[in-house]
Amino acid sequence: MKTHRIFTTSFASVYPHYVNKAEKKGRTKEEVDTIICWLTGYSREELQQRLDQKTNFEEFYGQAPQINPNVSKIKGVICGYRVEEIEDPLMQKIRYLDKLIDELARGKKLEKILRE
Repeated sequence: MKTHRIFTTSFASVYPHYVNKAEKKGRTKEEVDTIICWLTGYSREELQQRLDQKTNFEEFYGQAPQINPNVSKIKGVICGYRVEEIEDPLMQKIRYLDKLIDELARGKKLEKILRE
């Protein structure tokens, strides 16, 4: 089975795009980090280490302390796919983050994004 190119892409190479997308809409890097930490269970220090190490997406999610148990509450369409219907577990996690960053950029309150 062919591995998707994003799986071997450095998370650190995509991270600035998440931040840029949020900042263009008046949101902050800290809010982006909060979302990533909520989703993956990484602390901010651990997140920075993964960025410094240029960890790829497969390792980033594979080494995540704990994917948030509320991810099943993330619903909707991103890149033409319903996130709740994506079959590949790694691609689904990647798309969950895309969806959350999208919501942040659209002005949704952080409390609602984090589905607490």
